[in-house]
This record gives sequence, structure tokens and C-alpha cells, in this order.
Amino acid sequence: MNRFTLTVLADAARLAWTLAAEVQALSQAPGDAPIAIALAGGATPRRLYETLATPPFVTGVRWERLEIFFSDERAVPPDDPESNFGMAERALLAHVAVRAHRMRAERGDADGYARLLAERVAARRDGVPVLDLVLLGIGPDGHTASLFPGTAALAEQTRWVVMNAVPRLGTRRMTFTFPLLNAARRVWVVAAGAAKRAIVGQCLRARELEAAEQRWPVLGVRPDAGQLTWWLDAAAAGEEA
Repeated sequence: MNRFTLTVLADAARLAWTLAAEVQALSQAPGDAPIAIALAGGATPRRLYETLATPPFVTGVRWERLEIFFSDERAVPPDDPESNFGMAERALLAHVAVRAHRMRAERGDADGYARLLAERVAARRDGVPVLDLVLLGIGPDGHTASLFPGTAALAEQTRWVVMNAVPRLGTRRMTFTFPLLNAARRVWVVAAGAAKRAIVGQCLRARELEAAEQRWPVLGVRPDAGQLTWWLDAAAAGEEA
């Protein structure tokens, strides 16, 4: 049974600062074992990345311990404004010495990224790589990573990374699947701003509904033995605070 926590901070700035402090604490845990983190795209994660690139975190985080992956990517090169990697590089990766692995979604090589995970992440749960932290957002339709309502990837049971067709957007994206997400030690679902209030409320009220992930894919993220935390600012939480 996964452990679920809902944490609400006053505003987006406090949310970003708190999450940055959590990343720093994780990096400073005893030992020198690598720490595998998967980043997300979106405005709220970008604020976190920008915060991590400033004092005290830019020097306080043990960047040499971290190994960065991505939970999803658009089928574009890294210099495209829509690239999740490109955003993270501008906001954070260009400012710190950290190993980061870009998803080459424009090539469609999902199996290649799965092999990379198998090579770089030693821990396993039922044969699936165990990431130390996965950072996710939530879209206005309840999607997370590139797991969209009504798409084939929602039913994937064996592959860890797939190219997922999103007909509504007329595109294909590379994404982690539920088996990989739910093997993680920690998953953070992060949302900020009043624009997220409606979908956050819908999803939190629907958490116990059967097959809720078909309508709201973010609800399929339920780590098997890890910690699931929804981190919200007060504007996104609304009456759920």
C-alpha cells in the first residue's frame, strides 16, 4: 500500500523553496550512492529548477550524487521552445555540474531510454528500476507525464517507456508508464496557481473511484511501496486545503 500525503504551501514561491530544500536534503542523505531523479516539464517545475539554480541550493545540493532523467518529452529537439529538456537546461542544468539524460523523443527511441534506465539505475522492484524521486505535474485534463486520457499508454503493463500517440494534440510523446512510475521510492505531484484548482479538486475527490486513472491519468500514479506526495500552493488547493 502506498503512502499518500497532501502538503499545501502559501504560494508558488514558498512551494518552490520548500521543494528545493527537500531535494537538497535528499542529496545530503548519508552515503555516496547515486540518487536517480526524473524531472518534469511545466511552469511549476520550472520555478523549482530556477530556485535550485540560486543560493543556497546551487552550492548546497550535492549535485555530483544526482543523476537526472526525464519522465516525458515532446518529439522535438532540445533547442525547441517546447522541449522539456531544453527548459530544464536553461533553468537549471546549465548552471550546475550534474549528469542528465535527455529523452530523444524526436527519434522515437523509447526502448533505448528504457535500456538506459536499466543500465544506470541499479535498484529494482519486481524487475523494474526504482527511481529515488519522480517529479510530476498535472494537466487541466488530469494528464501527467504524457499519459493522457484515452491513450494507449494507460494500459501498458510491461514496458517502462513508450511513445504515446495523443490524437487530441495531433502528436506522439515519449513517456514513462505506470509500472515505472509506481516503482519509485518517492513521487511528487506538484501544482500551483488558481488555474489548477478545478482539476486538483476533481482528482482529489476521485482518488478512490474504480478505474479513475482512465479519466484522470494522474490517479494511476500510486507507488507500490513508495511515498506519494501532492505538493500544492494555496491557490491550487482551494477548498481542499
